[in-house]
Amino acid sequence: MSTFSGLNTAYTALTAARNGLDVVGQNIANLNTQGYTRQRVTTSSIGGLANVGALSHGVTVGQGVATEGIARLGDIFLDSKVRSSAASSGYWNVRSSALDTIESVLQEPGKNGISNQLQTFWSAWQDVSNRAGEPASASVLLEQAGVLAARIGNGYTEIAAEWSDLRAQTDGMAAELNDAASQVAGLNGRIRSALAAGESVNELMDKRSSLTATIASLAGGTARETADGTVEVLIGGNAIVSGDTFRPISVAGGRIMADGAGDPVRLEWNHRPDTPISLDGGEIAGAIASLAPADATRTGGSLAEAAASFTALAVSLHDRVNAVHRTGETANGSTNLDFFGWAGGVVDARNLVVVATSVDTIASSNSGAGAYNGGIADAISQIGVDPSGPSAVWSTIVTGIGVASRTAGHQADLSTISVNAAIGAQLAHSSVDIDEENINMLSFQLAYQGAARVMTAVDEMLDTLINRTGVVGR
Repeated sequence: MSTFSGLNTAYTALTAARNGLDVVGQNIANLNTQGYTRQRVTTSSIGGLANVGALSHGVTVGQGVATEGIARLGDIFLDSKVRSSAASSGYWNVRSSALDTIESVLQEPGKNGISNQLQTFWSAWQDVSNRAGEPASASVLLEQAGVLAARIGNGYTEIAAEWSDLRAQTDGMAAELNDAASQVAGLNGRIRSALAAGESVNELMDKRSSLTATIASLAGGTARETADGTVEVLIGGNAIVSGDTFRPISVAGGRIMADGAGDPVRLEWNHRPDTPISLDGGEIAGAIASLAPADATRTGGSLAEAAASFTALAVSLHDRVNAVHRTGETANGSTNLDFFGWAGGVVDARNLVVVATSVDTIASSNSGAGAYNGGIADAISQIGVDPSGPSAVWSTIVTGIGVASRTAGHQADLSTISVNAAIGAQLAHSSVDIDEENINMLSFQLAYQGAARVMTAVDEMLDTLINRTGVVGR
């Protein structure tokens, strides 16, 4: 190795050590930056120059060290696991949240729940049977009947309001998805250009990785890397991001629960409307599943099914009470009277009303048995213990909703554990370890000092060679 090449070797060592220190500084600076992936400088040795022929002086040493680049220490498999678990977690958390909302509306068990209101209603009929024809017991019955009908109607209204709120939230999720996809497409373009120019794209890739995880959480998106450094993001098997372009989506369908039955809520491509996107996970998929219309098998969307349950209870209460009430007789001899009716003639939980207005319109007696008989009132009170009566219908509904809520909650808990484990594994591999960085910093610092000493030694050698040769001994 010539003396001048020794300076170059020392210089490459200084440069490599300085680059290493720069990377350590970048890692430490981003110790608490969410989504940051630690980096390492990558180096390789420079081999000796070929030296053959008549003037060969034998084997030569290498020419120092080359800094090849700055590696991003991520793991595509761990990143993929985070995305898949986020998709499942997003789906079940939205489903569980919708069912929790339904349970809060039901307020079962509790004094404000419909089960308690039904029990009080049947008890009021029993009091009327014991004191048939008395205005006081009749007034209590009418008041309780009105409270029960209003409670059923309010329950339906609250569920319908929750449906509308979730529908609006789904629009917000779609807007967030479009924004994330647009940013990924923009980053793809910048990364492709930077790689072609030989620049580092680590921080850009960190941002893109975070955005693809967001897309997965929203719509179950999957990402795959391409040869030019970009990623293609798929939802429902089709690319929402390809290279530096993205295809926007939107939520279509009814905006109130009644319209949703004929025009189901769905996700569509803007460039291909009326073609629903079949999602396999994510918050939007969970929202669309919860917003689905009710069906005959009671396996539709949780919110619409809950609303249909209130109507089913109202219908059962209306039909069973009226069927017995029509066979009775009022104090003034009137017969074939309804106790409940439908406002506007529309069969709906919100339209259940009490048509009886006073003791003279309550048919509490058996026909021809006298005003103080109370037999019909007693028969109506026994509907409360009928295995197929309104109370039994409501109990079955509440039990079904409770089971569905517990199942969804359990799935949400499991998926949350899964996504936390996946994120933990990702962080364990890619996050900054301050102890490791301190060791690396000392290592590069010592390497820098060593290279500087080599350069000083070579400089002194050159000084002797250039300035002192031939003057020794003078």
